[in-house]
Amino acid sequence: MNLFDHNPLRDLVEEFVDFSKVHECEDMGVFLSATNVETGRVRVFERDEVNLDTVMASACLPSLFKAVEIDGIPYWDGGFMGNPPLFPFFKHSASNDIVIIQINPIYREKVPKSAAEIQNRVNEITFNSSLLHELRAIDFVTRLLDAGKLDPDEYRRMFIHIIHARKRMRGLDATSKLNAEWSFLLHLFDIGRDAAQSWLENCFDDLGNRSSVDIREMFSDTSVLPH
Repeated sequence: MNLFDHNPLRDLVEEFVDFSKVHECEDMGVFLSATNVETGRVRVFERDEVNLDTVMASACLPSLFKAVEIDGIPYWDGGFMGNPPLFPFFKHSASNDIVIIQINPIYREKVPKSAAEIQNRVNEITFNSSLLHELRAIDFVTRLLDAGKLDPDEYRRMFIHIIHARKRMRGLDATSKLNAEWSFLLHLFDIGRDAAQSWLENCFDDLGNRSSVDIREMFSDTSVLPH
């Protein structure tokens, strides 16, 4: 779709992001994921590796842009294999809480009919699959810890939290992902603020104590995630 491989985002990132300052900041961890086109495996770039190319690789949708080469290896968007990858937090974070900001809906009513709607739903399912796989693994470890079958000194108990606006986001069709109108971006901003405020009011006290989302319910065939 983009024969000349024009990417205006690359120019903006190069102009406005000072990567040397990103490397110097050690107050928080930064991880970007990209998918190795040749092996299909996820590559996680840590803060010291974050630069213009790794940012572009982490957001490279193959239907829109050519693969981004880093050290001779082609990469596509990390969402295909890690959206987001949760395992770096086990090693690099002292917290047992993981808060996920979910923007791709897991559940959608009705069967998509147009080519754009079908491709959009395929991408949503694909991008969510890696996240659901990691959540299932976390739930499995939690159940084994609860049953006393794993050593708590060797395996960590992780608490999962998800901030979402499923009801309000579900009405947006595939074309909305290419809508760059300022009024629409402000609308999305307001949706995000409302969702975060609702989560803080209802789930903040769960931090450090329990998961605020039922992972097993997410994998139930009868769960339609209505809200």
